[in-house]
Amino acid sequence: MSLIKPTLKTRFHIDFDWWRQNENDWHVHLVGLLCPEHREKFADLENGTIIDFIDPETAEVRPMDGLQQAILSHCATRADFVTSQTQLVEGVFRTFLANGNSPLTATELAERLGRPANTILITLSGPRVYKGIRPVFD
Repeated sequence: MSLIKPTLKTRFHIDFDWWRQNENDWHVHLVGLLCPEHREKFADLENGTIIDFIDPETAEVRPMDGLQQAILSHCATRADFVTSQTQLVEGVFRTFLANGNSPLTATELAERLGRPANTILITLSGPRVYKGIRPVFD
């Protein structure tokens, strides 16, 4: 836990180590986010299957969980992946999945979600960690 208090300029991301340390099954949550088409395709996939993902912006090749790649490349592009009805923390979590977990500030998240930046900041900077969403302190 950092003693630095996050601000509107602090970038956040999903800390996958948090999921491992807290024994939360990341794959169960990801399967629930798959569209019906991919839920069928991934029904028999072994948890933790890693594939090479090529970032379309940078051409950087990096290892990525197969479920996360399906969400990033297809499921997250659907209009119903994040809606105005999606709960705040879930919307933030899905936004990070949709952008390949590139860090974003509360202000950037607010622009994407149509929610107040201060509300997002207060929620994400409190003592409780929601879905592994944590500040990135460089």
